[in-house]
Amino acid sequence: MKPINVGLLGIGTVGGGTYTVLTRNEAEITRRAGRPIRITKVADKNLALAKEVTGGQVALTDDAFSVVTDPEIDIVVELIGGYGIAKELVLKAIENGKHVVTANKALLAVHGTEIFAAAQKKGVMVAFEAAVAGGIPIIKAVREGLAANRIQWIAGIINGTTNFILSEMRDKGLPFDTVLKEAQRLGYAEADPTFDIEGVDAAHKITILSAIAFGIPVQFDKAHVEGISKLEAEDIKYAEQLGYRIKLLGITKRRANGIELRVHPTLIPARRLIANVEGAMNAVLVQGDAVGSTLYYGKGAGAEPTASAVIADLVDVTRMHTADPENRVPHLAFQPDAMADTPILPLAEVETAYYLRLRVEDKAGVLADVTRILADAGISIDALLQREPGEGEAQTDIIILTHVCQEKQADAAIARIEALPVVKRKVIRLRLEELDK
Repeated sequence: MKPINVGLLGIGTVGGGTYTVLTRNEAEITRRAGRPIRITKVADKNLALAKEVTGGQVALTDDAFSVVTDPEIDIVVELIGGYGIAKELVLKAIENGKHVVTANKALLAVHGTEIFAAAQKKGVMVAFEAAVAGGIPIIKAVREGLAANRIQWIAGIINGTTNFILSEMRDKGLPFDTVLKEAQRLGYAEADPTFDIEGVDAAHKITILSAIAFGIPVQFDKAHVEGISKLEAEDIKYAEQLGYRIKLLGITKRRANGIELRVHPTLIPARRLIANVEGAMNAVLVQGDAVGSTLYYGKGAGAEPTASAVIADLVDVTRMHTADPENRVPHLAFQPDAMADTPILPLAEVETAYYLRLRVEDKAGVLADVTRILADAGISIDALLQREPGEGEAQTDIIILTHVCQEKQADAAIARIEALPVVKRKVIRLRLEELDK
């Protein structure tokens, strides 16, 4: 049978892995897809690297637009990344009737609505399994495997860099800056780690998962994004004493009045499986009404794990290549004319529990004042820890775990607590999720 011809844009880490795995497992992949899948053209600015990876076995060019307009190319794999030229290339490929496979979560989280609409109009597929959690088949699981379910929430460790940093901070008691330098030395963190450590990368991914879970447009601009750069080692230690681990989570929840979409450091009970995901690994927990909790764990980055997801998409597109567009799996799980306009809730309306750390003067009546303020705000206390001050110390830490309340209630209470003369610094506030129902 005639092979499917693939044009590869970018042959860096993931592109090189894709070429290697596709070549190495060609026979097995052909048996699955029903016809050979072959990369026949590669575009990269570094032609020397492209030649080294491919052994000169395919056509090479430094002009990516020549690939997306080539009439011989059936599927374009975009592995360039970013919002700029990648968007132009993807839209041009669609305009020219090419199916697209991409690992570009930033592009889809910001411009996905436009890209999916263009693909729908042209009758082509855009596949993006590799855009979220690397080699873990989470897109397919939520979009297809859990199609019977009304998804209630998703919570994921979906950035390996931050999970490595938090694991090291907990294991070694080191400050954030020290561990970040080590992560950069080991290659887990980029020279400019901003997207990772400030939660932007995780927010791109949870935005995509939220759209698939709830049948809403991708709305990255509505996500609350908070990273780990301000997290202090003391809070990791106190959380541990209270039976919790701190992870950077991407969270999206269905509520009666809208959808929660947020990324932030989160306390999770240490007994939960997801709390024990360490190092650079990823894990995604999905709660469905019929199936209950399902957990997906694996490598969230790397050449061959991500290539695994890219090639799975190539196989899917190849299988459906000649199918009636109306009978293909919808890009965002729900039929395009059945998408919902459910609002993304503002942070003030988010409901969660809280970890609060107060630095206070060591004197009588402080705790009573604080608990009175929380009670006035309608916030009940779940647990409390008071550090014994050292000899000669005039200040101490009080750690409070609250029951679930609205963010605006917590905001109001924290403002009043910080106004107390005995409170000596801003209250440290972290969110807490039980992830049990």
